[in-house]
Amino acid sequence: MLVLPLFLIFLNFVNSLKILTLLPHAGKSHFVAYESILRELANKGHEVHVYSEFPQKVPLPRYKDFVLEKVHQNSTEIINMKDLPGEFWTQHIILQLLAQFAQKACQKLDQKIVKDLLKSMEKYDLILIEYFNTDCFLGFAHIFKIPFIALSSSYPMPWYASRFSRIDNPAFVPVLFGNFAKHMSFSERLQNTIMLGYCKSMYYLLYDVPGNRRAKAFFGDDLPPLEKIAENTSLMLVNNHVTLNGAFPQVPGMIEVGGVHLRNPENLPKNIEKWINESSEGVVYFSMGSMLIGHSFPIKKREMFQRAFSRLKHRVLWKWENDTMPGKPDNVMTQKWMPQFDILCHPNVKAFVAHGGLLGMTEAVHCGVPVVVMPQFGDQFTNARALEASGGGVILDFSTITEDNVYEALQKVLNPKFKKQAEELSARFKDRPMSPMDTAIYWIEYVARHKGAPHLKTAAVGMPFYQYLLLDVIAFLLVVFLSICLVSYYTLKMLLKCVYPAKVKKTKTN
Repeated sequence: MLVLPLFLIFLNFVNSLKILTLLPHAGKSHFVAYESILRELANKGHEVHVYSEFPQKVPLPRYKDFVLEKVHQNSTEIINMKDLPGEFWTQHIILQLLAQFAQKACQKLDQKIVKDLLKSMEKYDLILIEYFNTDCFLGFAHIFKIPFIALSSSYPMPWYASRFSRIDNPAFVPVLFGNFAKHMSFSERLQNTIMLGYCKSMYYLLYDVPGNRRAKAFFGDDLPPLEKIAENTSLMLVNNHVTLNGAFPQVPGMIEVGGVHLRNPENLPKNIEKWINESSEGVVYFSMGSMLIGHSFPIKKREMFQRAFSRLKHRVLWKWENDTMPGKPDNVMTQKWMPQFDILCHPNVKAFVAHGGLLGMTEAVHCGVPVVVMPQFGDQFTNARALEASGGGVILDFSTITEDNVYEALQKVLNPKFKKQAEELSARFKDRPMSPMDTAIYWIEYVARHKGAPHLKTAAVGMPFYQYLLLDVIAFLLVVFLSICLVSYYTLKMLLKCVYPAKVKKTKTN
């Protein structure tokens, strides 16, 4: 009777993997996007070693934290809304800001815990590593000589498409930092094309060159260029989904797992549940996420929202980090922290006012709640346009908001017809052959089973640009065409001389 259980235990032991996870970026929202995958891998019997700034609050079997020290005092996840919007948040400055984040991440190579990893004799089966703004930790894949999988917490950054030969034609593929939907006018396609080239150029100058320099200093001068190492990426798990982000050309090595961080809703705190349940018209939830300080709203804009909310029959839950809110209407309840996903999935929550962060947008779509989106920076504009195009929300320009357009936007999404659209989007989002988590775990184990799964890469990976764009073929065909034209021209000229010699001679004389 004990034979079968012992055999299953032995089989699980044999198939378990030892996985190294490298997440040097200091953004908590990025870590949240991957955390559920790492925990599930540990629950399934794999040994997971995680290098990040975010250790588990409660130790988890087979999950081992290696805590990276914070390089700077100010978190990258906290931004004062009084700085938004404005010239400071142009795309150029955002790219420079990401370059600063990349520099801070690369500085963590000098920490003792990372140096110990390099010197260690640990034998890993697989590496999970974030693809965001720097590759300086990618040298571990070269040193350890094992397969590695990229993790993307958002729609892929514009500089990573070439690693998988994913088509990023700016005619219909919006650049992540733009403010375009997939159907673009001529001027938008022009801007999108310029922005794509600009982003890739800036990546090379501000991210790739410094990252290679830092990596060579740490791993040794014989380290290949990081871009060359990256060509061996087995696949990328991307935190998006076609129903929300739109349909674009895809390759086998890029797997969509949007919603992988979602779980089953839990019971709400009693005070919040009471506030929601006792609202006869329903509740509007308002949060600017973990990165933007809600109470740093410019006073005039805050008052616009307060007046608009006071005109509603609905109650409002407002994530507000201060103890008090001057001028708070009676139908508004504030709290420093709120269980966002659990609130959104409550049947009496009718709308969500948000900043367009991908995790929050995904939660709203999953719960079937329409959104009023006020994008601020980064990928939030792209997320907002995608949500609007899919019928899940409307966009408000934060820089030009008034009491009236806030109220009008709320009235639009609170309309039962809009709620139906959001529910239909939710149904499409959930309708998949496998859950996001099962998909992620399957492909991680697949790569390990098939020794990196090199067959997932297209032949275009690593191909010189002139070959990829067929410039050499076009040049050859042009030469052939011109040669035929020249041969035809001189042949015809000779024939004319033979047939009409006198006429040709007379023409020359004249």
